[in-house]
Amino acid sequence: MKISDFQTKDVINIVDGKKLGQISDLELELRQGRIDSIVVPNSSKFFGLFGGGTDLIIPWKNIVKIGADVVLVKLEEAKTYRAVEESDSADYNRSPRG
Repeated sequence: MKISDFQTKDVINIVDGKKLGQISDLELELRQGRIDSIVVPNSSKFFGLFGGGTDLIIPWKNIVKIGADVVLVKLEEAKTYRAVEESDSADYNRSPRG
């Protein structure tokens, strides 16, 4: 299966039946040569350009089934993660100075 094949599939959470979006990226474990997690952009983004800069990171272990049109995942509680640049600058701004 090609990465481009993943990007055309809808991601569905089997816990609540909610459509989470489509896969935009994969996180790889290069030492083991395997996929570590899939990345689904936050649905509040407009054509992938405007939005809060958050992504849904879904660990590979949470994937239940990869079908012809959908990827079924099991997420009890969806967690979003800000892009690294944003979280690093936010941590910097909160740190005490002196």
